[in-house]
Amino acid sequence: QGGPTRPNETTLAPPAPRFGPKGLLQDEPLIFELDGWDRTGVDLPEPQGAPSEDLAGLLRTAPIALPGLSEPETVRHYVRLSQMNHAIGLALYPLGSCTMKHNPRLNEKLARLPGFIDLHPLQPISTAQGALELIDQLAHWLKTLTGLPAV
Repeated sequence: QGGPTRPNETTLAPPAPRFGPKGLLQDEPLIFELDGWDRTGVDLPEPQGAPSEDLAGLLRTAPIALPGLSEPETVRHYVRLSQMNHAIGLALYPLGSCTMKHNPRLNEKLARLPGFIDLHPLQPISTAQGALELIDQLAHWLKTLTGLPAV
């Protein structure tokens, strides 16, 4: 653990233990629910000179009403939010079949192969003959395996 992230903070409470899958952490509060209304996360210099006349009607008359989190607190908050997304490499996904879970990963790997990564749906057909040949060969294999007249 690092040092304090808030001014005048002397001790850090130990993190609550987490059990179970690490892929889905659903207990992160909204940033507006976090403690930090009495401080600022950034110290900006006071503006020099009078405000521009062009902005006279746009000047803020009340505080901005945003919590003041330090940079480490902000990073931790968004990292915890990112862990709410399921990652197939971290835990078993309880719904759907294996096809739904594993095909996106496989499709991404194949779509990034040299020759495919630079294809564009609107490029001239004459420049995509290799991809079209592969699609035709795959269609033939699928028709043969399934006995269907077309795929």
